[in-house]
Amino acid sequence: MKLPASKIRDGMHIDWDVPITMDDGLVLRGDVFRPIGNGRHPVLLSYGPYAKGLAFQDGYPSAWNRMVAEHPDVAHGSSNLYQSWEVVDPEKWVPHGYACVRVDSRGAGRSPGFIDPFSPRETKDFYQCIEWAGVQEWSSGKVGLNGISYYGINQWQVASLRPPHLAALCIWEGAADWYRDMTHHGGILSTFWGNWYDMQVKTVQYGLGERGPRSRANGTLVCGDVTLSDKELQAQRCEFGDEVLAHPLDDEYHRARSPVWENITVPLLSAANWGGQGLHPRGNFEGFVRAASKEKWLEAHGIEHWTHFYTDYGRELQKRFFDYFLKGEGNGWDRQPRVQLQVRHVDRFVERHENEWPIARTRWTKFYLHPANHSLRRDAAATEATEATITYDAMGEGVSFLSAPIDAETEITGPIAARLFVSSSTRDTDFFVILRVYTPDLREVTFMGAIDPHTPIAQGWLRASHRKLDTRLSLPHRPYHTHDEQQPLNPGEVVQLDIELWPTSIVMPAGHRIALTVRGRDYEFAKSTGARLSNFKNELRGCGPFLHDDPRDRPAEIFGGKTTLHFGTGHKAFVLLPLIPDKFA
Repeated sequence: MKLPASKIRDGMHIDWDVPITMDDGLVLRGDVFRPIGNGRHPVLLSYGPYAKGLAFQDGYPSAWNRMVAEHPDVAHGSSNLYQSWEVVDPEKWVPHGYACVRVDSRGAGRSPGFIDPFSPRETKDFYQCIEWAGVQEWSSGKVGLNGISYYGINQWQVASLRPPHLAALCIWEGAADWYRDMTHHGGILSTFWGNWYDMQVKTVQYGLGERGPRSRANGTLVCGDVTLSDKELQAQRCEFGDEVLAHPLDDEYHRARSPVWENITVPLLSAANWGGQGLHPRGNFEGFVRAASKEKWLEAHGIEHWTHFYTDYGRELQKRFFDYFLKGEGNGWDRQPRVQLQVRHVDRFVERHENEWPIARTRWTKFYLHPANHSLRRDAAATEATEATITYDAMGEGVSFLSAPIDAETEITGPIAARLFVSSSTRDTDFFVILRVYTPDLREVTFMGAIDPHTPIAQGWLRASHRKLDTRLSLPHRPYHTHDEQQPLNPGEVVQLDIELWPTSIVMPAGHRIALTVRGRDYEFAKSTGARLSNFKNELRGCGPFLHDDPRDRPAEIFGGKTTLHFGTGHKAFVLLPLIPDKFA
């Protein structure tokens, strides 16, 4: 591979396509952006499949254009020549004394090899890249990891291996549990990963060569200097979507791609997105709570999942964290409250600090589902008065339960759980449970989520045959399912389901209403919205690309029957909400 010469430009010393040799002899390629001169500097490293040479503006134009139009601070102060999807802009870090390293993962961009996302082989490569960066002549020996989504997810994985030179993690909207957060929500297959592989990984596979894009930063071919045929490319990648489908339980395939929480001991900053339902928030909250690190912080925000990573708000928070742990600066980060929340209101976000998660002063409150008038009430007595049922098409729109208007402003911030009593006409059925908020005139309140512009307040999922709970890890506000065996239903038999809804935050004005919808398919804000992004196949109708509509996973002969909700004595269905009193009340 012909290498471009090292360059000094835009205030940086840039080394393109630096070779990094793995233990099996494969050579990965990384770009290094560092301060000019011979000093040693802390390293910010990222490793992933999105092609280090592909400009954000070229690979993800709709996301870039929206971000810089609405948040001009993202583009300000940079030539934006080196912007790449979901990793740091070196022009905003190198002047502060950091070396920024971007490595193309095995088989992607300019690194040859076999693509197998999130695999143990990838994690081992990532470990070796960290150790390589820690001993370079320009390195201080302290390596921090930073990045969004893929570049956050794999931080949990590699930190579980404890690389000696790894000194700090900033996991920005990075899912963690490969099964529960990512491939199977409540045991139901997410079709996201097969589509993502087609749209965002195959499109930058090593070997596309002349058929792929060129880097606007250095003119090289983004996907390597060799041009392979389609057949040759296929032979160098796994069949990702089919492999996920082939593992319906939380087996060794999934466990090998998930964190070992007790092994994660380095300082970490975990940043979640309230609107990331379907991928992005759960792992950040779980990671903050469950990682063994003594020095760990949680942040939660809203809007698109790539935006705040690049805004002054996000970047300055990251910089304070890394300055403290990688550079040893006494900047007061040790006094930073452990939890920083951008609490979501219907029209704004308000920053607030807490000391723990879930919030200690939470008033866990049950709202009961009443069948007679489809209401949601704190009073449980009426549900016990008579036995009742509600039946709906098992793959249909289901039924909603609506509260009375609330008397005063009310905050819901935290994890949520629902309990249902159900039966089916077949041996299995799926539940999509959505927490919703309505205005006094019954218009639904939705938000610009991590991906979708019409994201509901919170969502949860559970396949009835996956109802088995892990008694060690389950909490009243966060049921935890083992997903290690299927327990088919006997048609007509009533079973109890405890369903996890992912953490959320909303402050509802007086007069608004809460609703809980129990459905047999994905939430839809509308049948058509016209909303699309260039890197996703589907129209964005409320769930973004995080859908559960693969007929191979949900065959109609099993999942297309009738589902019945049961109420009455012994069948008190409810949703447990985290109501937050005023901090100073």
